[in-house]
Amino acid sequence: MMMPLVVHSDPLPPWWALVLIALLLLIQSTWMFIDARKRGRRAWLWGLWGVLNCPSSLIVYLLVVVWADYRKKRE
Repeated sequence: MMMPLVVHSDPLPPWWALVLIALLLLIQSTWMFIDARKRGRRAWLWGLWGVLNCPSSLIVYLLVVVWADYRKKRE
């Protein structure tokens, strides 16, 4: 006797949570793009990467770009 295949899927989060996540990613990537352009640091790369995830791309950006520029100014 074959058992029927049952697929369970989790329900989607509420619409306002999806809008909030999309807004957060858009704001983060826009800020990273503008700041990278001011610093002359591959703005398109950082802007696109900022859209993909949050907050790890922001943390990496702050360490690689902002902190490196801060250290150069201090020396």
